[in-house]
Amino acid sequence: MNKFLIFLSLLLITISCSKDSGNAPNKGEIVVVADESFKNVTTALAERYMAFYPDTKINVRFQKEDYALMDLLKQNVRVIVMSRELTEKEKNLYKEMVDLPFEPAKFAGDATVFVTAKNSPRNSITIEELKKELLSEDRKVVFDGARTGNFNFISQKLKLEPTEMKFSVIKGNENIISQIDKYPESIGVISFNTFSNPYTKEAENLRNKVKILPVVDEKGNSYLPNQENIRYMKYPFTRILYFLTNEGYFGLGNGFIRFSCTQIGQIVVSKEGLQPYNIFKREVQMR
Repeated sequence: MNKFLIFLSLLLITISCSKDSGNAPNKGEIVVVADESFKNVTTALAERYMAFYPDTKINVRFQKEDYALMDLLKQNVRVIVMSRELTEKEKNLYKEMVDLPFEPAKFAGDATVFVTAKNSPRNSITIEELKKELLSEDRKVVFDGARTGNFNFISQKLKLEPTEMKFSVIKGNENIISQIDKYPESIGVISFNTFSNPYTKEAENLRNKVKILPVVDEKGNSYLPNQENIRYMKYPFTRILYFLTNEGYFGLGNGFIRFSCTQIGQIVVSKEGLQPYNIFKREVQMR
């Protein structure tokens, strides 16, 4: 091989490596989009990943769940967080537009939680009561908006068409908590992740501002949203958070997803007060 061909080969390899390094799991920059309901756990995972890999930058952006899916399909973002199940039409669109098999990467057990004012006479709620309220013109149920993670999950869980649901809106899960005391008859719908962290004063203050309603099933059993009831799927409104990506190679997007689903990432999920989806056993030898 003459000197020119050798030089050309080395140049191509250098360009190729340089291009790949910008899309490597340990280097580069991406946007991860999550519904505001999943803000705390997504941010915690991103911060932990960047601490491990200082040459990476994960920009977490918050957007309504349905719009996040649209952005992924249009290749505007590389990773999103979802909670609701995709319809068959959406799965087919994903396969068609992303050109990848539909493989959700499940990483955490979360829940939708029902809260009221401290002085509310209501102390629990049944699934039938919730359904009745969502079909009532009184609009006592408060969501953080239509097309959000909380709204979508309840709609899917109760098998109600979004167009037939009657509800009020206060934007933001934390704003629902802060303002629900003005409406003692209302029921706020928020994510468990909004105040699930057992270690921060901020989460504790949010929990103390409201009355958390246990959900009573048809047998009369009452379940509060907590890590144990989420782990065993006893709480009726337990949901699983998962990642979707359009990255067809092992780049920063898939590196972040793998990290979140393996042991270190699952410890982050647990510290957030959510239920890790992948549980790793710890073996201790006593001598």
